[in-house]
Amino acid sequence: MSDAERRSLVVGPDQVGERADVALAGLFPEHSRSALQKAVKAGAVTLNDAPVKSGHRLKEGDVLSGTAPEAAAPTVPPEDLPLNVLHEDERLIVVNKAAGMIVHPGRGNPTGTLAAALQHRFDTLSDAGGEHRPGIVHRLDRDTSGVLVVAKDNRAHADLSAQFAARTVKKEYAAIARGIPGFDSDWIETHVRTDPKMRERMQVCEAGGNARSARTFYEVVERFPPKDGRGTGYTLFRLFPHTGRTHQLRVHLRYLGHPIVADNMYAGGKVLTDAEARGATEPGGRGLIRRQALHARRLEFDHPESGERVAFEAPLPTDMSRVLDALRDAR
Repeated sequence: MSDAERRSLVVGPDQVGERADVALAGLFPEHSRSALQKAVKAGAVTLNDAPVKSGHRLKEGDVLSGTAPEAAAPTVPPEDLPLNVLHEDERLIVVNKAAGMIVHPGRGNPTGTLAAALQHRFDTLSDAGGEHRPGIVHRLDRDTSGVLVVAKDNRAHADLSAQFAARTVKKEYAAIARGIPGFDSDWIETHVRTDPKMRERMQVCEAGGNARSARTFYEVVERFPPKDGRGTGYTLFRLFPHTGRTHQLRVHLRYLGHPIVADNMYAGGKVLTDAEARGATEPGGRGLIRRQALHARRLEFDHPESGERVAFEAPLPTDMSRVLDALRDAR
């Protein structure tokens, strides 16, 4: 603890009846609730110059005072990795995550993560998501690129998490898939669960048990019919997930009969070659993309500081642009 970091609050009418630990979180939004509770137990927080308990209800005119907990050592070792920052302010960061980068450490993937890159680049990140997820409010699959918002403090983290839970965050994705749909737009509404034959994969299922509802709205942006009747053709989709289930968009497009290009887990193949894009049925050619052609293009939410509705976009990545160029050339 350090006296230089001491902060105080005089309780006003709007805070009467509030718990001391809630008010303390407002004084130190950059620290986790558990860290602040430890500070209370250690006697570093006082109410009217006397020790206070976390659950004490405040009265008007009370003076709550405390010193900030010492910053915890990073639980994710910082790594100097490429990071494409789209926006930064005092409360949050918006990045364009590269395909191939895992968001946070997990089993078998302890390094090379977005979390490690964030630890290296930024001094302050929220820890509300857990010790291995500094700043991480939501996630994208390893091979999905695009917009992702990161919280700098726990108050921003809580606000953004509540928006995701309430489904007021608007997410838009671009996907290149196999086949030509019959509708220009429609809802896909199913239930999904973990595939019992492969725990890493999800599947559409009937309601009941551990199944969860999943809803996606899609729009067709561009169709690429098969040339001379060879192959099944391709489609550029705009996708708007209403729920946020694991692999939801990948599962839903496969269910629709249009698996995402190069999404091998969901019947999209391992790679799309220039020969395939031209309609060739024989293997061979130059690989255009070797990961699912799925990109989080746009994210819209209420800014946790101003309440203003804000939106951030990430341009289509090179590999997906390369696929579209080849399909347009073939057409």
